[in-house]
Amino acid sequence: MVITEHTVEKIEDPFGILEGDRYEYRLFASVDEEDELYSPEGFYIRVLYAVTESGQHIAGLFLHNRIDDSVLDFELEEDEVEMVREYCASQLS
Repeated sequence: MVITEHTVEKIEDPFGILEGDRYEYRLFASVDEEDELYSPEGFYIRVLYAVTESGQHIAGLFLHNRIDDSVLDFELEEDEVEMVREYCASQLS
């Protein structure tokens, strides 16, 4: 899997309920045709990323079909999740 582009938006917390800051990433990725995530229309990864005084982490991760925005019933492998975490962290600095 290769992340080809992304968007990021800071999520506002008007009530001050959440500790720290939250960001919503949309990571557009490509995979080989042999990969189970492959589809001709493509997919993106929606990541809810939390930044607090105690650290940074993925608070939520969802795979979506690019054509109709539907949620895909797949999970990323551990190394792919770590790659996503590192990518999100590197975009904040």
